[in-house]
Amino acid sequence: MIVGVLALQGAVREHLERVRRCGSGTLAVKKLSDLSCLDGLIIPGGESTTIGKLLIKYDFIEPIRQLSQAGIPIFGTCAGLILLAGKITEGSQPLLELMDIEARRNAFGRQRESFETDLSIPDLGEKPFPGVFIRAPWIESVGDGVRVMAEFNGKAVMARQNSLLVAAFHPELTDDLRVHRYFLDMVRESLSLKSGV
Repeated sequence: MIVGVLALQGAVREHLERVRRCGSGTLAVKKLSDLSCLDGLIIPGGESTTIGKLLIKYDFIEPIRQLSQAGIPIFGTCAGLILLAGKITEGSQPLLELMDIEARRNAFGRQRESFETDLSIPDLGEKPFPGVFIRAPWIESVGDGVRVMAEFNGKAVMARQNSLLVAAFHPELTDDLRVHRYFLDMVRESLSLKSGV
């Protein structure tokens, strides 16, 4: 099982390390041909406008959409959440438009207003998850097929739609591996469906 981390910009190394600690093979995705061997893809945090421009520059938009259409699970954190969104509340930037959500960029404030808080994520068990929010978005609204998995102050900060998973926070910046394990379970589920097991 190979999980790739889009390595155009952002917290790539941290995601790769967490996925390895969960027992999966990893790949830093730097070119289009890297997508062909993936069983799952993580789009990391970073600067969503910059990553969006690089997606266009290196022709990643359509191949990543095709990956999703083929049922390959994709997990977006922070900027990755924005890029997976169907639309954003303000401004314009390149989007993958894969998930039926509307995202608000920098919703929790700028860099100096970053914070950490315990999140209740029932899918991960009773123990709170340490949510690290850095210039974080939130999910302004969700479509019918989207399940909100976590909220903070009444705002959705984690959600799933079929094989798509998004988090407004940075699970790769904690030692708690439960979010990455959850995504790897999604990847295993996808592989078992393809193999008919």
